[in-house]
Amino acid sequence: MTDDRKVMLLTGASRGIGHATVKRFSAEGWRVLTCSRHPFDARCPWPGGAEDHVVIDLADPNATIAAIDDIRERLDGRLDALVNNAGISLKAEGGGRLNTFDTSLRDWGHVFHVNFFAPVVLARGLKEELTAAKGAVVNVTSIAGSRVHPFAGPAYSTSKAALAALTREMAHDFGPLGVRVNAIAPGEVETAILSPGTEKIVETLPLRRLGQPSEVADVIWFLCSGAASYVTGVEIEVNAGQHV
Repeated sequence: MTDDRKVMLLTGASRGIGHATVKRFSAEGWRVLTCSRHPFDARCPWPGGAEDHVVIDLADPNATIAAIDDIRERLDGRLDALVNNAGISLKAEGGGRLNTFDTSLRDWGHVFHVNFFAPVVLARGLKEELTAAKGAVVNVTSIAGSRVHPFAGPAYSTSKAALAALTREMAHDFGPLGVRVNAIAPGEVETAILSPGTEKIVETLPLRRLGQPSEVADVIWFLCSGAASYVTGVEIEVNAGQHV
């Protein structure tokens, strides 16, 4: 029997925005493939999760490249959406912000491999499947990619700024293949890893509240749906007006 469901591949599904996105697409009847460096967590509430999970250490470029063949074998020739959500932000001892002076070259490389190079490797490696489906790519950037953030350090911020620029380049390159490439830039979203002091930022937001992961997932859903069929090369701010 053939599986006629649309298929999404998402990185960083175990919590927060990624977790909410998997639930959103699963509820819409999509088959969702997830990947992370950890085995599938049986507590994740979506069907077929263990069978559709690929263990990849996105910080290791060789491992990411090697995983492409495994992913392609699971896709049956088409991929309707690739969501590059995985991201890391390294902290100093005690959870403080690492600045330009304190971030080691090894840490810079570690952050960029996950936040920037992995999306390149996955999109390029799955180009044929995305083309066959006339699919969509969504890169998850950040409010920190456009301004100095009190908690996110320069490695994280510059990797997200680079990912925003990459989104434009990918939209240009993938467009003739019928594949749309966009980005979303979340602001302060309520997850289990909020930094102390986030409430001070929230007090300055026009909407005066934290975002919910499901609200971000809804924007990702829009960009992957037919409602956004003429939208490509944009970065949508999802941040309660934090950018204004």
